[in-house]
Amino acid sequence: MGSGSARGPSTRWGLPLGGAALLLLLLIPAAAPQQSPGTACSQSTNRTCQECLKNVSCLWCNSDSTCVDYPVTKILPPASLCKLSSARWGVCWVNFEALIITMSVIGGVFLLVVISCCCYCCYCRRKGGRRPDRSEEKAMREQEERRVRQEERRAEMKSRHDEIRKKYGLFKEENPYARFENN
Repeated sequence: MGSGSARGPSTRWGLPLGGAALLLLLLIPAAAPQQSPGTACSQSTNRTCQECLKNVSCLWCNSDSTCVDYPVTKILPPASLCKLSSARWGVCWVNFEALIITMSVIGGVFLLVVISCCCYCCYCRRKGGRRPDRSEEKAMREQEERRVRQEERRAEMKSRHDEIRKKYGLFKEENPYARFENN
């Protein structure tokens, strides 16, 4: 554990933790005890937002304190039912405008991160001519040194063998039939 861990979550985890916290806050009321499905949302009109939103199928309109059935056939409630700035669903403190903006920003950032990672990975793989790291450079240098030493040893052994052949008259001439042609 480094000294930085005592200061709290790092900025790298800030966005995912914030998104998870927002998701939990939105899901907590859904996990709360709900009214029976037969209870109509209109019965919670002129009561509190919390009472209305205990039933997940209800939508609270903050401007006129009405509790109405959520229009499940449409994604967003129509303006004739309630304006987005005063419509509440799930939790009372988040209106639909803020919810839409927040979710679209989080979704956009997520897509941007995924696309950036894909582009970066594709660029790095396509690059192919990457620079070798230190260990690869060291291994290549050692291999070259071994090859040079081996060539030197081969040349030295060849010259030594040639000297021994000359000494004992076994030296191979360019053309072994050349000495017969001189006669």
